[in-house]
Amino acid sequence: MPPQSYEDQTFEKVVYTDTKVNWKEYQDCTFIKCDLSNSDFCNNRFVDSTFEACNLSMVKLGSSTLNNVVFNNCKVMGVDFRECDDFLFQVRFENCVLDYSSFMGKKMPKTSFTKTSLKEVNFTQTKLSGAIFKDTDMSGTIFNQTDLSSANFITAFNYLIDPELNNIKKASFAMAGLPGLLAKYNIKVV
Repeated sequence: MPPQSYEDQTFEKVVYTDTKVNWKEYQDCTFIKCDLSNSDFCNNRFVDSTFEACNLSMVKLGSSTLNNVVFNNCKVMGVDFRECDDFLFQVRFENCVLDYSSFMGKKMPKTSFTKTSLKEVNFTQTKLSGAIFKDTDMSGTIFNQTDLSSANFITAFNYLIDPELNNIKKASFAMAGLPGLLAKYNIKVV
């Protein structure tokens, strides 16, 4: 049985809390003020789609495709993106709360995080070369064996990145962010 397909549709104020919604395809769709918290959205395909002011906290996305998906003003807490399909994985976050989520092992070059809270997000072994972290709060964010080459951290804050454990070649940082790169050495930067 082929998956149910939606193309160029808008879903507004739909509540899927604690619901199972599997084997669907969404192409050029927009979700506005929807509540998908604690729901099971495994095995779905989202292509060229946008989530606006939605609650996706604790949503399960196992084996789902996220290809050119934009999250704007969304609450996306505790989501394990590493379970998403790796093929064509491409996302962008603007004005979102992504706290306690995981992107462990994902390939996300040039991903943009703008005015987004990334508190205690796990980026272990993630490929974030050329990523942009604009006005992002990164308190407790985990970087371990992460490719941050050419990434832009100029306006990011509260990050702790160990340059010996991560690739930061050609990454950009503001002078105010130096303590976040030198914390492990227990030195003061004034």
